[in-house]
Amino acid sequence: MTMTTNDPRLTLRPGVTLNKVPEVIAIFWIIKVLATTVGETAADYLNETLGFGLTNTTAVMSVLFVVVLAVQFSLERYLAPVYWLTVVLISVVGTLITDNLTDGLGVPLIDSTIVFGLLLAATFTGWYAVERTLSIHSVVSRRREAFYWLAILFTFALGTATGDLIGEQFGLGYGTSLALFAGVIVLVAIAFYGFHINAVLAFWAVYVMTRPLGASIGDLLSQTKADGGLGIGTTATSFVFLAVILALVVYLTATKQDVQELHRHPHYDLDGEPEAA
Repeated sequence: MTMTTNDPRLTLRPGVTLNKVPEVIAIFWIIKVLATTVGETAADYLNETLGFGLTNTTAVMSVLFVVVLAVQFSLERYLAPVYWLTVVLISVVGTLITDNLTDGLGVPLIDSTIVFGLLLAATFTGWYAVERTLSIHSVVSRRREAFYWLAILFTFALGTATGDLIGEQFGLGYGTSLALFAGVIVLVAIAFYGFHINAVLAFWAVYVMTRPLGASIGDLLSQTKADGGLGIGTTATSFVFLAVILALVVYLTATKQDVQELHRHPHYDLDGEPEAA
């Protein structure tokens, strides 16, 4: 069946489908870091500045996330506004999950880090066992998309716990933590481009590390000078970063440069494996 849209780039010919997630280009990582920063500052803004409280903030944001995620699943192809709104909301929810465990239930950050690391590993194990791939270049079924978003949720929760553990409990400060996480990402990039480590491993390693990187940026900008920040505040930081995200998403929506078309070989599936008879 051929799906036709007004944009010729989104006209699907027989044997061609569209991925439900974007192509990983430079702007992908820019929006991802911005979204993780918003996840940190928006949670603090709603919880503390507006006085919603941790429980009410978690309930409201979780409901909103579930609604937007349902819209994302209902789509037949990747749409930048819906996808990136889902990422922003899952960033906030992932932050709140860790905050609830730490602040609400008193779970040590080291325990949260270990548990979320194990849950992420279990998600990858189940994903690969069922689909025989962890590639984000072939998220073309609802089952693969479910594994994808579950992994994303755990990366945000794990990144939050790891970032808080290193930046706060170990007392490194926001600036030092930012440099540390950025350095780890650079090392992964060197390993990928220079030593050709597995692309899937490199992608998910960077995806996890951009969470504490973005959180460190958010804390550095928003926290008071007495606490080691620049004192800009959660309100200004959240809205400025949201505005930049909106501008970039509008650009992607107009240019479609991050839309992935997947061409199916008549005898092979989307990962290059022989199709079952």
